[in-house]
Amino acid sequence: MSKCIQEDHLLMSKAVREWYRYYQVEWDDQASSFLCDAAIELYNEGCRSLEEMATVLIGTYVGLAATRVNAPSSSSVH
Repeated sequence: MSKCIQEDHLLMSKAVREWYRYYQVEWDDQASSFLCDAAIELYNEGCRSLEEMATVLIGTYVGLAATRVNAPSSSSVH
């Protein structure tokens, strides 16, 4: 894996960890998968700053309930 790719993964991982710290919730596999997907989407949209990415994740997905499949931010069909 190239150094750039490793740094990009680290950026997204740190942003997700900041979300966990902010909401003080225990590790959750489903939430982590959801948040990692959201972080990847932010990255693909041009977000390259840890602070910006963490802020968007924290502001968009308020607490553990917001990371569930049927959350309003989900792309699933209701």
